[in-house]
Amino acid sequence: MSEQPAPAPSPATSAATVNENAIDGSPADGSPLPAGLADALKRDSAGLVAAIVQQFDTHEVLMLGWMDDEALHRTMTTGRVTFYSRSRQEYWRKGDTSGHVQWVKSLAMDCDGDALLVRVDQVGAACHTGSRTCFDGRELDAVVGHGG
Repeated sequence: MSEQPAPAPSPATSAATVNENAIDGSPADGSPLPAGLADALKRDSAGLVAAIVQQFDTHEVLMLGWMDDEALHRTMTTGRVTFYSRSRQEYWRKGDTSGHVQWVKSLAMDCDGDALLVRVDQVGAACHTGSRTCFDGRELDAVVGHGG
């Protein structure tokens, strides 16, 4: 990924967030998310949930990224999509270096709580390769099924 990371929260900011969230009903474990949402998410062993990014008006699937509670909180409260980089182990906000910004239009959680759908208005390419989507030109041969 060619994006630069968004700044990670400072310890002072994180502590303030935890204290404020204790008042508004967030979980005691320090998650910045509302308690109901934090409890409903099913994270992998690294604390991450898959985030499918879709263009809000054309419904193109643009990319898949990963979010922890903090990345989801930043996405929910800033209007820009923030991911957690598994390879670099740091936050990155889409478009900070490339200008290919993802403006949040809506967020949804799937029925199992193990995936998010982030509908965005994508400015420029979504893929770090410069393609409109991370799926352009990557079709696989498959038998096409027919409904009955």
